[in-house]
Amino acid sequence: MKLAHFAFRREEAPPQPAEDGRVVELFRSRSELRKQHEDLQLDLNRQRDRLKQQEAATQRVRDILEVLEQRLGGADTGYPALAFYHLRAMWADGRELIRAFVADLANRQVERERKMHDLGGNKRQFEQRKAVEVRLHAAQLDLVDARQAAQKIEAELQVLNRWWHRKRRTEIANKLPAANAAVTVAELALEQAHADISALEARRDSDFPGLAVGTRRAINLAAIAYAEVLCLRLIRTPLLQMAREAVGRREVIDDYGSPEDCQRLMADVEHARKVLAVRTGLTKQVGPRVERLKKTAKYRSSIEVVPVAETVHVAAGDVMELKAVGANANRLPNVVAEDTWDLFSILLK
Repeated sequence: MKLAHFAFRREEAPPQPAEDGRVVELFRSRSELRKQHEDLQLDLNRQRDRLKQQEAATQRVRDILEVLEQRLGGADTGYPALAFYHLRAMWADGRELIRAFVADLANRQVERERKMHDLGGNKRQFEQRKAVEVRLHAAQLDLVDARQAAQKIEAELQVLNRWWHRKRRTEIANKLPAANAAVTVAELALEQAHADISALEARRDSDFPGLAVGTRRAINLAAIAYAEVLCLRLIRTPLLQMAREAVGRREVIDDYGSPEDCQRLMADVEHARKVLAVRTGLTKQVGPRVERLKKTAKYRSSIEVVPVAETVHVAAGDVMELKAVGANANRLPNVVAEDTWDLFSILLK
């Protein structure tokens, strides 16, 4: 008996101290706090890196402004700086002209397609509401029938109040739960029909999904054609290429000659900016080019709206009725491939 008692005591598990659970919870909380601290430290380091980058960018801008101030302070260096920014302004003019052209076309098409969408939406909403109203009317009739059936059973039970009606009363009473359940189902169906009606009224079927793919493609082709028209207006001058080079640089360059040369260049730029802004006969100039682009433009997929650059190259011997300024003709660029006038940022996506 002693051996058996001794074996029993060895199998008995030692008592666990009450503090073990709290110690485990303490270690768990400590681990979570350490993880949060590490995350905060990483975020702090990222914010410090961003601050350093922003400070470096700000310092670069300050350096550029200081250099520009010094250049503008000298007669020999001030004129090239003015010519440089004249060229950049001309490029910006072309970009804004195309942007306004695209915005005008898009706004008009949005208004037209929104009206068509609203007409279709009203028709769909009418059909949906008609179907829901039919379901609502049926639910109302079902609820009336279910309530009448339940009321009829309750009325029969009130009449069967004698002891000899016990068997009949039990038979009738067994029908009452099913009748009440039918009332509940009919009430739920009616509530759902009312909810569907409210949802139809609250839903805005007029939420316009946006311009169709074909519309955006047509607008983009018109924008490309307009960009070509602007290029053709400067085709006999080196101004377009000079403006491209100026836009591609961050700092002013001294490649514009003497102060007299710079003054002549700025005068040419001012004249070119006026030529670019001419809108007389624009439809006649853009229209034929759009028709040509429609025949050649290809897209990478059925949802793409920006054509492949190689498929919208300019036509051979391309000329315009409007005379361009200057005397020496230059190559007309592929405005999509070369992103002339920052065209890619303007085209609809």
